[in-house]
Amino acid sequence: MSESLRYFELNCPEFGNPNWVAYKTIARTEIRRITRIWIQTLVPPVITMTLYFIIFGSLIGKRIGTMAGFDYMSYIVPGLVMMSLITNSYGNVSSSFFGSKFGRFIEEILVSPVSYNVLLIGYVTGGVVRGTTISVLVLLIATFFTNLSVYNLPTLVIVIFLTSLLFSILGFINGLFARRFDDITVIPHFVLTPLTYLGGVFFSVDLLPEVWQWVSLLNPVFYVVNAARYGVLGVSDVSVLLGLFMLCMMTLVAYLYALRLLKHGNGSQILS
Repeated sequence: MSESLRYFELNCPEFGNPNWVAYKTIARTEIRRITRIWIQTLVPPVITMTLYFIIFGSLIGKRIGTMAGFDYMSYIVPGLVMMSLITNSYGNVSSSFFGSKFGRFIEEILVSPVSYNVLLIGYVTGGVVRGTTISVLVLLIATFFTNLSVYNLPTLVIVIFLTSLLFSILGFINGLFARRFDDITVIPHFVLTPLTYLGGVFFSVDLLPEVWQWVSLLNPVFYVVNAARYGVLGVSDVSVLLGLFMLCMMTLVAYLYALRLLKHGNGSQILS
């Protein structure tokens, strides 16, 4: 037995055998799924963001000029990175977990001696890997359109990881409740998209009337975008510490809620 496996068994009971084996199996399956169909999981978001850079950055951005002291192209880069990260992290886990329900092989996992923590973290790992990969690719694409420089790399890395973690968990919750494939597209289309566009991706909330600035404080994407903007440009419409705190709290609440559904649900959410 390797020293690393012995360490996990002694210090992290949740990841002891067979839990550690189960986690590696689920995570490896999710990552292989992403890489196997990369033309569907990685290419479309990159093409979409490239179009955003061309249309909003190059064409419309020339008419807008600057915002918060930066050229418009540079200003929207952090928001576009977060937008692509959110949609891909969420969509990866919700579709993958629902696929396991649709294929009727989730029962094999549920009847095995595997911790619910391991099941949740295993699926979420796939979403985090896809989300962070997409964010890196979008940042690389952005360098072809603007002179991009990162103001605070640790903050940017933390924001990318926590955001992908949060929305992967939310995607898992969506997958739990989904009864048909249409159910995993309702939230992204009618909730995530409006929140993203109103979260300051393309504008500073300082431009909004005061009442709408207060409304923006209720939008979780607002904190995500501004924390990322601080990491890249060093500017933010809200305290970066507040943004990171809100992001951590939302991630914790989402994780505990997903775990509660797995542990104490009546089974209808999972096996429906």
